[in-house]
Amino acid sequence: MTAPLLSVTLARPWLVAELGAPQRVLSFAPYRPGFVTTSRIVWRELRNADLPPDLSIEDFTRRDMTEAGYQDAVGLLTSRDIGKFQRTEVEIEGSRVACVATVGLGNAERIGTRTERDWGVEQYGTINIGVQIADGLTETAQIEALTIAAEARTAAVMEAGLHLRGAPVTGTGTDCIAIASPAGDGAYAGLHTALGEAIGRAVYQAVAQGAAQWVSENPMMMQKIFRPDRELGQNG
Repeated sequence: MTAPLLSVTLARPWLVAELGAPQRVLSFAPYRPGFVTTSRIVWRELRNADLPPDLSIEDFTRRDMTEAGYQDAVGLLTSRDIGKFQRTEVEIEGSRVACVATVGLGNAERIGTRTERDWGVEQYGTINIGVQIADGLTETAQIEALTIAAEARTAAVMEAGLHLRGAPVTGTGTDCIAIASPAGDGAYAGLHTALGEAIGRAVYQAVAQGAAQWVSENPMMMQKIFRPDRELGQNG
């Protein structure tokens, strides 16, 4: 029987994706980033009340994860409604990949620019992606896999119809990606491989679905902030 990938449990304020066994995870997550070993990736949904102005986010995250029993997990933070998560799974030529994504775009940015905003955390939203790969990979291949996931996310966001300063949005200011796989001998995960295709398709589909849902929920923000007719050089 094939082991499931990224088995998801929603228990607010937590979204938990189980890996089935301890695996190597590579991420730039706010909690336990870098290469670590864990059996789960968790999303923590936040609201303004969770983050008073004088709070250290590092201390809050460490304490919160520990009190909830997730001290051994990789932890992601988001103000997006975690009940709106997207899960996809793709298999191509025997390479299996699953993706879980929460997609909020209020905090959207255009690469190479910075937009100043004075919004509360509820208005931000961000893109947090967890990916599990069934293939055993080297650390180098896992780094390559993370770049493929980032490319897929960017493609999906660019096609979502958001614009700043007359150009398509490419991501959000606080995106995060976590890639899990067993340690192994697989040395390649690029676009010319079945694994790279599977990673790209799984992440693209999850982010595209989540972005479309967010856009449909936020017509006023789309009109006032992310209009395609704003001229280059104007403030978004």
